[in-house]
Amino acid sequence: MANTNIKKDGKPGFFARITHSFRAVKSEMKKVVWPTKKQVLNNTLVVLAFVGVCGVFIWGLDSIIHLATNTLFNLL
Repeated sequence: MANTNIKKDGKPGFFARITHSFRAVKSEMKKVVWPTKKQVLNNTLVVLAFVGVCGVFIWGLDSIIHLATNTLFNLL
């Protein structure tokens, strides 16, 4: 019995392509290695610490620029 999902021009039909895509996604999802809870917690803490350090750095630069502009405008 011939495959009825293949058109005369040799290309698979719309629903055959959709089915193939879902099967490919399912196959790829089986290959995913999910992190453990400990890894997720560790990575979250690293990100929060980095964001905190960047926030303090930006606050420091903002304070220095604010002080410099206030000093400059007060001299004028």
